[in-house]
Amino acid sequence: MATPLAVRLPPALRPPLLSSKLSTSFPPFLSCPPKRLLRSLPTDTRGPVVVADDGMYGRKQVVSLTPQLYHYVLSNVREPQILRELREETSTMHGSQMQVSPDQAQLLAMLVQIMGAKKCIEVGIYTGYSSLAVALALPDSGCLVACERDGRCLEVAKKFYERAGVSHKVDVRHALAVDTLNSLILSGETNSYDFAFVDADKRMYNEYFELLFQLVKTGGLIIIDNVLWHGKVADPGVNDPKSVSLRNFNRKILEDKRISISMVPIGDGMTICRKIADTSAQGLGCV
Repeated sequence: MATPLAVRLPPALRPPLLSSKLSTSFPPFLSCPPKRLLRSLPTDTRGPVVVADDGMYGRKQVVSLTPQLYHYVLSNVREPQILRELREETSTMHGSQMQVSPDQAQLLAMLVQIMGAKKCIEVGIYTGYSSLAVALALPDSGCLVACERDGRCLEVAKKFYERAGVSHKVDVRHALAVDTLNSLILSGETNSYDFAFVDADKRMYNEYFELLFQLVKTGGLIIIDNVLWHGKVADPGVNDPKSVSLRNFNRKILEDKRISISMVPIGDGMTICRKIADTSAQGLGCV
């Protein structure tokens, strides 16, 4: 097979591991990082590729998305018209970068369909792009609890729920997510939800996760967004509160034996967690 080819991107567009000076530093939670884990392959004009330099990884080649390649990925997303319209309206709003990408939303919807999910929760819906994708994937009898504290964003979301004909599936909660999740627990809804998605305050991820763990049934999914945080989690020189919080959270769920996990490099990174043990059955408390 021919050696994959690569393009030299401007510094602002280069992924962290493919910058002109390749970093070999690793986060402190990797106790025994392999030496020279990644290296860049020879380049010319097509697309950057990294490969595990440690033979134990089988010299697996991994594509790093260029703008051109990402455009190709997006061109292969089946985005419903109503979602496209919501995305375009949101693009004119402050904070539009918080909206999940179409490829992420498509993955979330597919997971809901694969699971046959009927009860879902989303923490932090912004203007509703991901929640609308999930609601469209739910059966007519399904329900999505949509948690959002920003009333202006909620008005946009509710408008599109109505236009898409899914308002009857969405239980909008205009409040702090922690309060909503605690109220669901107190009302006896533990171990009853199939699916949860979190895209909210990064410093609250641990608390959100533990509350959702109580609400999601064994075999259910909790999906966490922004786990790669623009590459900052892998840079030990970056220690702002959000980066440190996400780094610590990633380490925690890596070591959490109550779940199986897969960190997926889509969007800004998503970790899919499947609940495999019930705390009440094992006597484990929640933080």
